[in-house]
Amino acid sequence: MADRVMKIASERAVVVFTLSSCCMCHTMTQLMADLSVNAMVHELDRDPRGKEMEAALLKMLGGEGPAVPALFVGGKLVGGTKKVMSLHLARELVPMLKNAGALWL
Repeated sequence: MADRVMKIASERAVVVFTLSSCCMCHTMTQLMADLSVNAMVHELDRDPRGKEMEAALLKMLGGEGPAVPALFVGGKLVGGTKKVMSLHLARELVPMLKNAGALWL
């Protein structure tokens, strides 16, 4: 199932795995929108294999914290909410997005 996650993650410069009912997932997708990033949002609760993918994401994240939201930039796992917000506050997220070709400023 990790292969399926990576395949989806590599389809666009920025991919966010979410659950439609998750407020932190909404926050992550809103952050991408606020940064003018056209992220692909993959809602696991709308995917027939979503539960399996969620388990694979949790494993990829080291088994710690919730599996979603999970941000991939340039096909690589960046992390969940805590990691992404830390990068954003440290002004490291925007350069990462620029390097992946997801942002032009």
